[in-house]
Amino acid sequence: MRQLHHQIRGFILKIIDAFYPLFKKIMPLQTFRYAVCGGGNTVLSIALLSIAHNFIFNNEIVQLPFGLAMTSYIAAYVLQFCITFPLGFYLSLYVVFPESHLRRRIQLFRYLLVVAGSFMLNYVLLKFFIENLGWYPTPAMAANCVVVITFSYVSQRYFSFRTKKQSEPVKTEA
Repeated sequence: MRQLHHQIRGFILKIIDAFYPLFKKIMPLQTFRYAVCGGGNTVLSIALLSIAHNFIFNNEIVQLPFGLAMTSYIAAYVLQFCITFPLGFYLSLYVVFPESHLRRRIQLFRYLLVVAGSFMLNYVLLKFFIENLGWYPTPAMAANCVVVITFSYVSQRYFSFRTKKQSEPVKTEA
């Protein structure tokens, strides 16, 4: 299993890094990797949202147990989240931020916190764009990605997958 993981990681890095020279002058490698991985995951989430909203939930109210109901676009969002969350964590952990010194369970917990914040931000923005502005779900999801991706990158880099700075002084007691 570990060998498969290394092959997958190596394959992903080989593909991403092959295109990096085109962007080398405008961004660091880590930012480029995040943009590609996050962008790919975002495109996947938009496609899944669109397919689920239009074809799985047929643009109808989804009835849940205990008398609860949700709109088809929120149900579609929950479904795509269940797929893109583990994929995003894997890519962040092993492709974008592999140098983090934090334990994996801490990274997962922090990643979950940031994703929960992103989830709520997405939820609020979807509701606003669709219910207040009358947008269709797919363009609404695409539009709020700019805000959510910025929030996510900063949070993941400096919180979830934080690294020790090499120039940090060692604290000693006097």
